[in-house]
Amino acid sequence: MDKNNMLFEIHATFSKLPARFMHLVLEECNWSNPTFYRKMRDTVKPAKLPYKNYLSSAEREGVLRMAKIAVKEINAFMDKYS
Repeated sequence: MDKNNMLFEIHATFSKLPARFMHLVLEECNWSNPTFYRKMRDTVKPAKLPYKNYLSSAEREGVLRMAKIAVKEINAFMDKYS
């Protein structure tokens, strides 16, 4: 990574965020990649059907905890430019 190009560094860091978040969730919930995508897909239903959440309470808590960690990592990275 070019250490002199702030825009490049920020863009690269944000580009890695989805994969980092997914990795954190896979580890926290002990899921495989297919399970991660299946859990995301199953919450999208046609308009006629009621919404159903396929995450347990523990999974919801774990996902939120990992999202907060990912945001903290981004904030820590951004602090060097403040």
